[in-house]
Amino acid sequence: MSKKVYKLEAKNLNAYYGNFHALKGIDIAMEEKAVTAFIGPSGCGKSTFLRTFNRMNDFIEGFRTEGDILLDGRDIYDKKIRVDELRKEVGMVFQKPNPFPKSIFENVVYGLRLQGIKNKAVLQETAEKSLQRAALWSEVKDNLNKSALALSGGQQQRLCIARALAISPSVLLMDEPASALDPISTAKIEELIHELKNDYTIVIVTHNMQQAGRVSDYTAFFYMGELVEHSKTKALFTSPSDTRTQNYITGRFG
Repeated sequence: MSKKVYKLEAKNLNAYYGNFHALKGIDIAMEEKAVTAFIGPSGCGKSTFLRTFNRMNDFIEGFRTEGDILLDGRDIYDKKIRVDELRKEVGMVFQKPNPFPKSIFENVVYGLRLQGIKNKAVLQETAEKSLQRAALWSEVKDNLNKSALALSGGQQQRLCIARALAISPSVLLMDEPASALDPISTAKIEELIHELKNDYTIVIVTHNMQQAGRVSDYTAFFYMGELVEHSKTKALFTSPSDTRTQNYITGRFG
């Protein structure tokens, strides 16, 4: 039997900001086309870890890693890997919606234009398809030239998801994508995550344990830079194997 290749893996990953040891010996393997949630108290390393998968931490002075991060079995810190190509493969959505001060249409096709794609038909088709995937098309299709900044917070976040999808990634990283949104917009984002996992591998950082329970197939609990536990979401919430996980999910700390 061939050895299973996971979509994303970390092997004995350590990460440092200068002298601060932010991630300590992380080992995890994440399945393709599944949603994995990272939970844990503030400052425990979950966002740092999320950002290692598209090398966003490279922008931070003094940041360094030891160990391996693999995408489809390939080490993404290998010198042969082009970071711009990696970020096409691994899209990211941030905590606060960050649309560009451009039209809705230009936001979605921004990544394609960066790649030098000018064909109008291709840009229009990609914009429509991406907005449909992000469950936003029906709300904006008659106003694609309107400023993205005129959209509501929830619409802006779905626009940022459409923008990430337009460059055809296989992985979508989401760093607390609903924490700045109202409950109705949050529900739409969660519904969207359910639909997107049919085609994408999704990793989400969330402070909201109920949200982790609703949207994820697997959950990883981080504490003080360590990965304490990683298992199927239902198992982790109903019968955690570590007392620290138990204490966190029952609200004793965090």
